[in-house]
Amino acid sequence: MTKPSRKLVGKCFCGAVRYEVADEFVYAANCHCSNCRRTTGSAFKPFAGIEREKFRLTTGDDRLLIFGEESGHDAHCGHCGSLLYSVVREGAYVHVAMGTLVDDPSIRPTAHIFVGSKAKWFTVTDDLPQYKGHVT
Repeated sequence: MTKPSRKLVGKCFCGAVRYEVADEFVYAANCHCSNCRRTTGSAFKPFAGIEREKFRLTTGDDRLLIFGEESGHDAHCGHCGSLLYSVVREGAYVHVAMGTLVDDPSIRPTAHIFVGSKAKWFTVTDDLPQYKGHVT
């Protein structure tokens, strides 16, 4: 008998939007692209990717501010502005902004991506592999 996956909880800064996600992330990375930097206000966005059906909003779906289309968008809290997740890969996956997780996921970022456009003022100081674009 297969053991059910542990569920992780996440939320925005003000708590108006909350979600639940299975602790079954497929990949995780630190993205340094200019869009991730702008939407987070940080040097990079640590994210974890999972199949869309394993992610569920539990509170505040009517409070979301969506930038993009159904098959690819960023979802922010419409009240506090926190970036919660991005729908990617033609709508099949969700990239959870790891900073919004309340619970500790079992996965850790394994690479830095889009370092070709990283902020010049930021220096990567860990030993994770670095890619100019997507992981190859």
